[in-house]
Amino acid sequence: MDTGVGIIPLPIYCVLFAVLGILFAIDAFSSEISLIFALLAVLGFSCAELGARIPGLRKIGGAVIVTTLLPSCLVHYSLLPSKLVQSITEFWYATNILYLFTAAVIVGGILSMDRRLLIKGFAKLFIPLAAGSIAAAIVGTLTGMALGLNAHHAFFYLVMPIMAGGLGEGGIPLTLGYAAILQVSQPELLAQIVPPVVLGNLTAIVCASVLHQLGKRYPQYSGNGHLLTLPITESSDEKSPFSFTIEKLAAAGMIALSLYLAGVVIYQFTGLPAPLGMLLLTVIIKLARIVSPEFEQGAHAMYRFFAVSSAYPILFGIGLILTPWDVFLTALTPAHFVTIFATVVTLTTVGFFVGRWAGLHPIESAIVNACHSGMGSVGDMAILTSAHRMQLMPFAQLATRIGGALTVVVALLIFSQWTG
Repeated sequence: MDTGVGIIPLPIYCVLFAVLGILFAIDAFSSEISLIFALLAVLGFSCAELGARIPGLRKIGGAVIVTTLLPSCLVHYSLLPSKLVQSITEFWYATNILYLFTAAVIVGGILSMDRRLLIKGFAKLFIPLAAGSIAAAIVGTLTGMALGLNAHHAFFYLVMPIMAGGLGEGGIPLTLGYAAILQVSQPELLAQIVPPVVLGNLTAIVCASVLHQLGKRYPQYSGNGHLLTLPITESSDEKSPFSFTIEKLAAAGMIALSLYLAGVVIYQFTGLPAPLGMLLLTVIIKLARIVSPEFEQGAHAMYRFFAVSSAYPILFGIGLILTPWDVFLTALTPAHFVTIFATVVTLTTVGFFVGRWAGLHPIESAIVNACHSGMGSVGDMAILTSAHRMQLMPFAQLATRIGGALTVVVALLIFSQWTG
């Protein structure tokens, strides 16, 4: 029982594997929540274990890369039973489980954070984020031109989509704007930007893992998951985050659900993405001291539970459903690959050095900058899992959502002038 696959003790893993196999063999497979939870856990932690043991790959985020790409590859080549894929897909879209995970991590992370760190972190984060975005746009475009790509294509169809905040809240409005200006069909433009977004996210995962290894080798550059540290004289006097009751943990879960649903209501009236609305409401509640320290400690326990138990199962679902293998292969032309790589590495590197200058921990600042090139909440989760810093999710969402929205606005303004 002391040996496990991920968090699953080995004997329990064997039992789960056997009973899932029997249910599949007798055609008793369904989208029942208990069955899908067990299936995602077994497959997700199996992939993570495999990726963590491959020499070389394990040093650059192998666990996350294998958990995301292997199911995508297996689905593309029809190596997974269609009934299994169908059951997971039906469950995924019926429950929208990714947003439950995001709500727990964001709300738990913010409520358990020191207020002064929260204020200073958000304020200082914009400096490396803005500097990195500008530098990445310039370097990415110049790299594309050096490799024979048209400057217009490199900037608008490779560099900008990477930093637009994913596909749903970034790529779609970006290509809708392009289509309106060019008077062409939007789906064909969206098809062009999907590959760089996917490959940019994968590059950010690798960068995050490398930064994690760098932080272990040079601890003076790492905040161990904290974006910045208060001086000793300003340290928080709150209780230990581990002093909580089950009732407070359950109440924290209801707080997270209520804030997410409030974000959904905000989206219906304003169009503001629900996770961003939830993030802003949580920050207001934290700064106004509406929630007591006991509930904040429960929120910390909730965040830890979801981060430890659900990250790899959710990543497996992301790879299976949301990561098309053929789209990933499309981006692997040498010119596109190098341009995308240069863009993400520049964004991350500038985040490291400018973040240090701004008073942030360089490793954490660089990781948050890397999240600016992620695929929305999906990408943030994969990047932070690779970096072993899920507590940065509130800052990552800020970089992805607000940074992505600003990228879309700037890209469309320049596109209208350039094309006109």
